[in-house]
Amino acid sequence: MLLATYDHLLTLLSDDRHLPLLRSLQRGLEKEGLRCDPQGHIAQTPHPKGLGSALTHPAITTDYSEALLEFITPVFSSAHEASAFLEIAHRFAYQQMNGELIWPASMPCILNGEMSIPIADYGDSNLGKLKHVYRHGLWHRYGRTMQAISGIHYNFSLPDGLLELLAAEEGRTADKDFVSERYLRLIRNFRRHGWLLMYLFGASPAVCKTFLAGRDHKLDTLHQHTLYAPYATSLRMSDLGYQNNAQSGLKVCHNTLDSYINTLSEALTIPVAEYEAIGVRGDDGEYRQLNTNMLQIENEYYSNIRPKRVGLPGEKPLQALDRAGIQYIEVRSTDVNPFLPLGIDVPQMQFLDVFLTWCALTDSPEISDDEYERIQTNFSRTVYEGRRPGLTLQTSSGEVSLQRLGMDLLDAMSELARTMDRAHGQCFHLDTLNQQRLKLADSALTPSAKILRIIEEDGIEFATLTLQQALEHRRTLSEALSPTVLEQWKKAASDSLQEQADMEAADTLSFDEYLQNYLKR
Repeated sequence: MLLATYDHLLTLLSDDRHLPLLRSLQRGLEKEGLRCDPQGHIAQTPHPKGLGSALTHPAITTDYSEALLEFITPVFSSAHEASAFLEIAHRFAYQQMNGELIWPASMPCILNGEMSIPIADYGDSNLGKLKHVYRHGLWHRYGRTMQAISGIHYNFSLPDGLLELLAAEEGRTADKDFVSERYLRLIRNFRRHGWLLMYLFGASPAVCKTFLAGRDHKLDTLHQHTLYAPYATSLRMSDLGYQNNAQSGLKVCHNTLDSYINTLSEALTIPVAEYEAIGVRGDDGEYRQLNTNMLQIENEYYSNIRPKRVGLPGEKPLQALDRAGIQYIEVRSTDVNPFLPLGIDVPQMQFLDVFLTWCALTDSPEISDDEYERIQTNFSRTVYEGRRPGLTLQTSSGEVSLQRLGMDLLDAMSELARTMDRAHGQCFHLDTLNQQRLKLADSALTPSAKILRIIEEDGIEFATLTLQQALEHRRTLSEALSPTVLEQWKKAASDSLQEQADMEAADTLSFDEYLQNYLKR
């Protein structure tokens, strides 16, 4: 059976019978932000108790560091609803933070050496200890500093009805194999064209000098405490933090679900001499890492997009994918925009919706070794030099200017944006597409250019600008929650603390036994 062409699928979705399917795209957000003191130094305080348990709270947790907040939204069929939930979570957090700020940039606030970055503590349950030891492993393998970088993960899925329609057009059913193939199609196109998101939304062209203290780098000095790359878009997505990384030679294949699972599974079993030298335990008997393999667990694999499935209790991510296939994708390349109170806004989410839907619908051949290298080159060029005048990217037929390729991609997406607007009865999707055209026409309109312009023209440090934004955002998000909403969030925090206590009381295995059982799964 031949695959339905993009134009055919677009015509199909434009039919009034199918148009409502485009109103049911699903998205959820995971947004990170360091807690810092009023002077912009990383917080040394524990996760605020008023926020509940970082182990069990469904909406407010921590990532690598005890100071690295992570806000998680439920899945919504509206970008506006996702944004509203994220705002409420931030407003609640600020009421529990005793004067601390949420650092509104991807690159960290002022650090005092890597030991000023406290590793997240999840309590005394075996699961909590597992998460803590895993983070110790990241410290010994890569250093703590890289782990203090923040980002926004955008979780996205197509509605069941749309997947069923796409399957029917190919004479198939929307089973595990078909759905996984469709999401892998999306992932391959995302990898081909994801450089565009770095150009349009990258917001980390500069860093505080404390981030790279004592380390070699190629950045220029802008002010006494600020390092930068003049044309960079997203240093967060560069290789700044990945020195001596054993993953550098790891090629995870996204051509089939089996190839993805197999290549990643292999990395979970390959011993690395460098990690064996670290040892699983130190002389004091304390765990240094979960194991000495290339990856301790699947999540250690750093990628700008991941196939995902919500697992069963006790199920590892790859086991869940093998059992039931891909359920949604996680985009991991989004910078925190320091000019936005939540780090992201609805127009950006709506652009992501158009981009990801287009990636899922348009043709997506398997990626060859040669194309894999072009993809890596184009991404690297864009994060380091995306705004350089005359920059070209590689295509199968030669070098083409970034602006020309970007405009061509937006042209290719425009009819889908119109169709999505018809489905919603508004023009938001086409509007956000046209906003991005302006950025391609004039790189000064990108967030990365705006950051550098203010730092240069006002003669201020990266940390000073970001601290000013943090204070402004706290004022914006200081409006009190209604008593009903406040009580709901307080109850969720209290319930999560009780759930953690119950988990700790229910453990019957020692951590050594628990870890051995976990690693055997």
